[in-house]
Amino acid sequence: MALRDTIRPLFGAALGLGLATALLLPRLPALAEEAPRRLPEPATHATEAPGSRVAVFAGGCFWGVQGVFQHVRGVTSAVSGYAGGTRGDADYRTVSGGGTGHAEAVAVTYDPAQIRYDELLRIFFSVALDPTQVDRQGPDSGHQYRSALFPQDAEQARIAKAYIAQLDAAKTYTRPVATRIEPGAAFYPAEAYHQDFMALHPGHPYIAANDAPKLEALRALFPERTAAQPVLVNRPPA
Repeated sequence: MALRDTIRPLFGAALGLGLATALLLPRLPALAEEAPRRLPEPATHATEAPGSRVAVFAGGCFWGVQGVFQHVRGVTSAVSGYAGGTRGDADYRTVSGGGTGHAEAVAVTYDPAQIRYDELLRIFFSVALDPTQVDRQGPDSGHQYRSALFPQDAEQARIAKAYIAQLDAAKTYTRPVATRIEPGAAFYPAEAYHQDFMALHPGHPYIAANDAPKLEALRALFPERTAAQPVLVNRPPA
């Protein structure tokens, strides 16, 4: 279980345990952690009907993954939550135990006329995570922090499989892509205090150490895809 979770009683839910992680162990990178990079364009493009679509991504702590997608042009919503387990286990305390089957995930609503699913995958793998990590990201470890894609239909599953195969065939990373494709999983939104966490708490030590660099990488590597203002789940503070 990640340190961010084990010391939760000492600091309370509102801190999300990032403070303790940052103070005690500011950074616990896995060996040979892969750096953000602008990955090749997917060779296989998604064919999607007009209108809003939803894609679900898991890549470690959902704060950072949500924060990245909230700044992507064509994304109209990004909600932190849980995918891979049952409704009855879809709460932070239970998921943090690591045995529910859930992953911390983000449901991304997007307009395929502006950005296709394969283009979202490219951004996800480029800046939101290290896809070679198994059951961990950065300082967080456990099955709930795995890298996974939860296709919402057969087309998303086809595109995800094709892009992962493309990255592996090109030997993009020093290790194979460990991201799992898990079709058929329901998504359950997380508690309100987890929503918009990066936007609302940019100075939080966990955000500064682990998630702000992802947003910086998005801006540097995909300036043409980056929105100036995030799309928030909750209304911004007055």
